[in-house]
Amino acid sequence: MQPRVFWITGLSASGKTTLGVELTRRVKNYGAEVIFLDGDNLRFVLGEVATHSREDRVRLAYTYARLCQMLSEQGVIVVIATVALFSEIHAWNRENLLGYFEIFLDVPISELRKRDPKGIYKQFDEGKIKNVAGLDLKVDFPSNPDLHFLFDPEIGVDEMAQTVLNYADLNGYKAGIST
Repeated sequence: MQPRVFWITGLSASGKTTLGVELTRRVKNYGAEVIFLDGDNLRFVLGEVATHSREDRVRLAYTYARLCQMLSEQGVIVVIATVALFSEIHAWNRENLLGYFEIFLDVPISELRKRDPKGIYKQFDEGKIKNVAGLDLKVDFPSNPDLHFLFDPEIGVDEMAQTVLNYADLNGYKAGIST
């Protein structure tokens, strides 16, 4: 199986983990060795950064990218869900990750505030936290993602995961079930 890294990015609460879990499940159905990496879990495993500044976040995103590189070079398909909305990371990934496939979940802030499962937007509004990606922390939305999902409440995670597989070439053939 060719190296492949599915890099799912978007702001907090955009659905990255939900899509990543479903995509991983579907890739496993191909009999492929696949691993799912979630930004929140990686932050815990690799150690919290001192701050959530742009510089610290970029440094952590490079660590994620190098981990993806190491795993994919060993034949593991990697699905990663991370904010990591920085142009230098996107450029590095395209240059260094074989089979890099970028998926951008573009959800309006108003919808993210409604979801807010970790209370990030509420804490920001209350002045309890700062450096929130997309609010007071500058991010770079991908300029040319392989797939750009604009928010549509009518499109569920199953359809999104199938769309990714329809566009991604796994093992030399187009994946997917006809829709």
